[in-house]
Amino acid sequence: MDEMENVYEHLLVASDSSTLKESLECLIETAKTSDGRLDLACKRIVVLVLRLCQSPLQLSVEDLFLSIKLLRNLCAGEINNQDLFIQLNGVVIISTLINSMGFVCGSDNRTLHMILQLLGNVSLAGEQHRNVVWRQFFPLVFLDIARVQNKETCDTLSMVIYTCVKGSSERAVKFLGDAGLDIIVEIIRTVTIVGYREHWVKLLLFKICFEDSYFSPIFSKLSPVAEAENSDTNVGKNNSFGAEQALLLSILSEILNEELGDIVVSNDFSLFLFGILRNVVGVVDFSTRGKSPLPTGSADVDVMGYSMSLLRDISACQGPNVENQDEEGDAVDMLVSAGLIKFLIRLLRDLEPPAIIRKAVVHNNNENDSTSQPLKYQCPYRGFRRDVVAIIGNCSYRRKHVQDEIREQDGILLLLQQSVTDEDNPFLREWGIWSMRNVFEGNEENQKLVAQLELQRSVDTTEIAELGLRVEVDSKTQRPKLVNA
Repeated sequence: MDEMENVYEHLLVASDSSTLKESLECLIETAKTSDGRLDLACKRIVVLVLRLCQSPLQLSVEDLFLSIKLLRNLCAGEINNQDLFIQLNGVVIISTLINSMGFVCGSDNRTLHMILQLLGNVSLAGEQHRNVVWRQFFPLVFLDIARVQNKETCDTLSMVIYTCVKGSSERAVKFLGDAGLDIIVEIIRTVTIVGYREHWVKLLLFKICFEDSYFSPIFSKLSPVAEAENSDTNVGKNNSFGAEQALLLSILSEILNEELGDIVVSNDFSLFLFGILRNVVGVVDFSTRGKSPLPTGSADVDVMGYSMSLLRDISACQGPNVENQDEEGDAVDMLVSAGLIKFLIRLLRDLEPPAIIRKAVVHNNNENDSTSQPLKYQCPYRGFRRDVVAIIGNCSYRRKHVQDEIREQDGILLLLQQSVTDEDNPFLREWGIWSMRNVFEGNEENQKLVAQLELQRSVDTTEIAELGLRVEVDSKTQRPKLVNA
């Protein structure tokens, strides 16, 4: 009896089955429970299954898949099986199997997915186990697997990498080098094409971009996608930003929104993001009103929109310390110093007015037979104006220097005009009211300015009333002032 027949015989006896397939299926069921895994550990079933994996050409595709699935179940929290797997060079055997069977070429994504789940279970056993997996698979095998365009494979690969990197400064340093960042880039490119289902991709990107502050090199490594490479008809028409960059920003925006208040975003992250916004605004076509919310399908518009969403949430979760409002150096103050408020007010001023104001202007122009106004920017996606107003409002919360800058940029009347309902910008009215409350709070100069505007009928009294305020004339100074209604 040769070695493989001996392995078959032992498996058949252990499972009381008549065929290898039946034996593997039976043992898989047994290994679903902790008691079953412990019992199979005593019988050293891991040894037998690893011998099967060393001779894959003697197995059918289904039997090989079932063998990997059995190993996965055996190593699910059972330290005896996990240790035995490492002692028998199971990681090397699996790595050799991946290369010899061509799984990274997409020939059998189901088995590759199962292999990654097995490696994840082994990695959870401890530092020694993670080191063995890391040494064998990083970076080349991980990189090859990252290029497999399969949702389940990408999710599970992210889980294995996250498990290996988390808690190890040595592996983290290696992963944040060029080789590791190349793997992240390939994961993002794969996710752009096939999407992702589990949370492991988000966890990995959270660690790399927020915890380790490697957002800028990853974003820079993601090159824009040409509509048609090497096509003369598309020369000069490629997007300045790619779909992968838009996807990365969308995932980071989702993470920050979900963990609002629990994530401290670095100044470098925030300033780099503002740089992205300034660049993409110069590329986006503002001549057509967008009818779709994010994502729109345009990489440039999506990059701009998700940059705005991130800045909105950064300015919300990085509010000033009430007990120490003179503290400097947080992300919002850095952004304001870099010109964020001036940039946003100019952008808002260049936009056409909200729909309700546009209609009133058109009506007045028709009555007065006046010449038409020059064309202005239109919102490139649903919610663009709202996002601009939201960032300004969040930045001005209890920050007098921001409130003053808005006044100095002649932005108060402009912001008052945003406190209206707009079908192209859901919740614009609410964000407009929030922004004006923040601009007025504790700032007498701003309150006096808007009171003067109200007396001059430069603003509708309903706009002031919506803020819970009214204008009164001070009996001593005879100057208008805002008071609570």
